[in-house]
Amino acid sequence: MADFTLRRCVAGDEPMLSLLGGASFLEAFADVLDGPDILAHWQKNHSVEKYAEYLAAPENRIYVAEMAPGNAPVGYTVCTAPDFPIDTTPDDYELRRIYLLYRFQGLGIGRALMDQAIVSARELGYKRLLLGVYGENFGAIRFYEKAGFTQIGERFFTVGATTHHDAVMAKPL
Repeated sequence: MADFTLRRCVAGDEPMLSLLGGASFLEAFADVLDGPDILAHWQKNHSVEKYAEYLAAPENRIYVAEMAPGNAPVGYTVCTAPDFPIDTTPDDYELRRIYLLYRFQGLGIGRALMDQAIVSARELGYKRLLLGVYGENFGAIRFYEKAGFTQIGERFFTVGATTHHDAVMAKPL
């Protein structure tokens, strides 16, 4: 088990989240997406301003995993109201992002981040946790299945100029 802590993010964490979000997205999709598409996605979805929006909404929960001894950020989750092209209910909550830098995978950090997302959803009274995952990210899909998620739908997700298929998965709480 790695020596890490989870911490709920607060105002002022936006630059760190932008850096971590962009780095983890680049690491996860550098062999899938074109460089200009990755940059366009980062500018739209991983800007300091985007994380400020997430942190400003009271129903959102963002947690970061920090490694000892210096509390360097290595992974994070973002949970929000759902935004999917499927029927949702007021009992649904979305795990919008869960990323962990590759070097730190397999150490229990990803599982701790997932557990925290589930705890947050339950504390807020939600009954189902949803997520979207790139349909060809088989490692992530296996991780979600082990956590109790099953596929309930699909969506198409555009990154830059390219459209990709995402699986929409759910876990009853």
